[in-house]
Amino acid sequence: MTATSFPYLTTLVLLPAVGAGVVALIPRKTVASWFHEAVGVAVTVLTLAVAAAVLFAFKSGTGAYQMVSTHVWATGLGIHWSVGIDGISLFLVVLTAVLFPLTMLGARVRRDPRSFVAWVLLLESACMGSFVSLDLILFFLFFELTLVPSYFLIGGWGYARRGYAAIKFFVYTFAGSAFLLVGIVSIAFIHKSQTGVLTFALPPLMHTHLSGTEGVLLFLAFTAAFAVKAPIFPFHTWSPDAYSESPTAAAILLVAVMAKLGTYGIIRFDLNLFPQASRTLAPVLLTLAVIGITYGALVACAQRDLKRLLAYSSLAQIGFIALGTFALNSQGLSGGVLQMVNHGLVIATLFILVGWIYERRKTWQIGSLKGLQSPAPVLAGVFTVAMLASIGVPGLNGFVGEFLILIGTFVAHRWWAVAATAGVVIAAVYLLWGYQQVFHGEPAEVDSTTRDLSLNERLIVAPLIVLIVLLGVFPKPVLDRITPSVNRLVVHVDTVTHTPIPAGLRERPLVAVKAPCMLNGVQVSCSVVDSASPGAPATTKGASK
Repeated sequence: MTATSFPYLTTLVLLPAVGAGVVALIPRKTVASWFHEAVGVAVTVLTLAVAAAVLFAFKSGTGAYQMVSTHVWATGLGIHWSVGIDGISLFLVVLTAVLFPLTMLGARVRRDPRSFVAWVLLLESACMGSFVSLDLILFFLFFELTLVPSYFLIGGWGYARRGYAAIKFFVYTFAGSAFLLVGIVSIAFIHKSQTGVLTFALPPLMHTHLSGTEGVLLFLAFTAAFAVKAPIFPFHTWSPDAYSESPTAAAILLVAVMAKLGTYGIIRFDLNLFPQASRTLAPVLLTLAVIGITYGALVACAQRDLKRLLAYSSLAQIGFIALGTFALNSQGLSGGVLQMVNHGLVIATLFILVGWIYERRKTWQIGSLKGLQSPAPVLAGVFTVAMLASIGVPGLNGFVGEFLILIGTFVAHRWWAVAATAGVVIAAVYLLWGYQQVFHGEPAEVDSTTRDLSLNERLIVAPLIVLIVLLGVFPKPVLDRITPSVNRLVVHVDTVTHTPIPAGLRERPLVAVKAPCMLNGVQVSCSVVDSASPGAPATTKGASK
């Protein structure tokens, strides 16, 4: 792990939170109605600037955590403010920083903008904290904090059934998180019984010895929370209602950012803490992933509501991410991480466009929308690019992630990969059908007067289209930073489960280095076996005062 003099990651977490407090404290009557929105956009842009600095300062070629910042938070309880970033979390942080200002600009609300902006900024702080936390209690607090602003955004600015959708979302995700808290406390006390040290930090907990039953039960406790948040079939039933009844901004952030907390949690915590259980239960999760891909695609075909069609499309894409994750090899995991970023960009673009269509036509019913391409050709063109990226057309970002996922799964679990390809074909069917119904055909009289994208709207969506094309044509800089951390994780899983490590992940010899660690509450100097190879695991060989 490498530390840094400037607390980049702490700033990423605290800046939106402070901004939310400032916005909430500015009275409505003393400023113009747009002032709170302007402050919110300024805070999110500053956060994006810090995230860009993190991306620039991040060193490629290493799988270790970087920019680590650790401070004792609760003395005696083993809880620390411990944040760090690696290739797996780097681009999820950048994705979050990119989407929040674009969402705030592209999905404005007319009613009570002060409260709306404050909740959005608090949600950004919670998402950032979840992606960079290296302490399990700290992660849990941020993971749970995301529920509060999300609930109020859905319930306060949603549509007809917003109350039902908000309660269903909160109850499902809160119930799943209860299992997560039990799992966190359990593994910490198992670790204490073995070492005499109570800690919730991820690196030492990775070396906790668990019996087969303990590992499986704790894996299920953690995964219950992550599968609901993602959501992974069959824990998805809250998502269609939440996505369709949410205001455009909340829908974008729920599906493009918050859903990634679930899949990220599986990669960061399940695979690191419970590698044996992950490999044992991989066939079950692969089966659920394939079912989710197929089910999401088939149900999307039956939708006549454009927003719900995108909700079920997202379920299928989350299935692909889970498929790559439990392939448990470098190609599948790298594809899964990349697809989290790709899906976030694509689905955010589609939901922004659907929100703009609703503003123009006051409906999401596909049967009431037709012929929009004639009066709004730019809108139709942008929708086409995002739709093709979601299908996985070569040259756009969706293809790269799906290709790596299917390759990695085919190498390790051939028949699951073959079954998953059916989802790719069905996705082309329902997305092309939806596009034809909305944009092709002879427009009705009211459709013929629908305005095209304004200059401001084009500027808002342009960065997303550029990233969709850029990651499809030249994904190498992203993969160069993702792959070393993925390799390190794959080697950890293979080492614990006694699986032969692929030659490409163990090219360089191991060397001994000195690093501080804790032994029975006393800081000692540990001889740690590490490697210049980013995939090599670190194992303690001995300690001396």
